[in-house]
Amino acid sequence: MSPSYRSLVMINLGQGYLLAGRVQDAMRLAESALELTRERKERGLEARALWLLAEIAAHPGSREVEKAEAHYRVATGLATKLAMRPIVAHCHRGLGKLYRRMGKGPQAHEHLATATTMYREMGMTYWLGQAETELRQLG
Repeated sequence: MSPSYRSLVMINLGQGYLLAGRVQDAMRLAESALELTRERKERGLEARALWLLAEIAAHPGSREVEKAEAHYRVATGLATKLAMRPIVAHCHRGLGKLYRRMGKGPQAHEHLATATTMYREMGMTYWLGQAETELRQLG
């Protein structure tokens, strides 16, 4: 595998592992990807690796909500700086879901509304539907 694609492949595979419920494998790859992206100064991929680490920490059943929140916030800051709007929107959606789970309705609503607006502006209809569903579940 070309070294220039290694981080991207690790992040994508980590996402696949997370979707398949292989949380430990996802964590291992995401942590390795974050380290590699920082070594290589791959700032955009670093933002994606941080988002993936947040998603893993926020996974249902996880008790690492503070870690998830911190990763989402760092990923949001970096992605905003790099104008990576899809990652920013994903982080807002993740924070909204996390806050909903924590019983923090107003914060959840704020982040989910932001994600919904961003997805709509970018024409990301699949993710828009996901964020709208989350908003409806808030009541």
